[in-house]
Amino acid sequence: MPALTDSDPRATLRVTEIFHSIQGESSRVGLPTVFVRLTGCPLRCVWCDTAYAFSGGEALAKDEILRRVAGFGCNTVCVTGGEPLAQKNCLALLAALCDAGHSVSLETSGALDIGGVDPRVARIVDLKAPGSGEQAKNRWENLALLTLRDELKFVLASREDYDWAVAACRQHQLFARCAVLFSPVQGQLDPAQLAQWILDDRLPLRFQLQLHKVLWGSAQGR
Repeated sequence: MPALTDSDPRATLRVTEIFHSIQGESSRVGLPTVFVRLTGCPLRCVWCDTAYAFSGGEALAKDEILRRVAGFGCNTVCVTGGEPLAQKNCLALLAALCDAGHSVSLETSGALDIGGVDPRVARIVDLKAPGSGEQAKNRWENLALLTLRDELKFVLASREDYDWAVAACRQHQLFARCAVLFSPVQGQLDPAQLAQWILDDRLPLRFQLQLHKVLWGSAQGR
């Protein structure tokens, strides 16, 4: 039997869960969304709220994933993780979701190359601040690939993280490249304090809280 290719509908991905919820982050916040959470991640951020996606999951063919997504009757889809780009068939899945007529976003750590992602996909790149413990994993080459369709997210645990993120945005001229979002780590950085820093510094960015946690608490990262 010939080997399967990434474009083969039988090609599989390991999936932790597929569910219908309200988008809690990014400029799509508040939109009913189907989430496809892929399993596995090469990073171990100290504040990670989806560690249950590091392992396990179910092996599903790409066409089965598309079928389950279609069953929710929702056009907006977010592929997340874990780190979805750690699975080689993620790129084919993203393209197939776009081909099926969905409005697709990808939540990625930014530690892996985003260059192969279908241009129809909105790439939500999470640049890791020092407080995450994974700053060294940032793939800075990704920044030059960002467009106005994409978004750059910073999750911040302290004033040190905030100052680092502001310096990175200014050094790489990120405010002009794409939407930039600053978010506080729940229980570590007071949201009102972060909001005040942003106002004091007149930063042209979006402050965000994780709406899903406001609605349903912090038991899971949905």
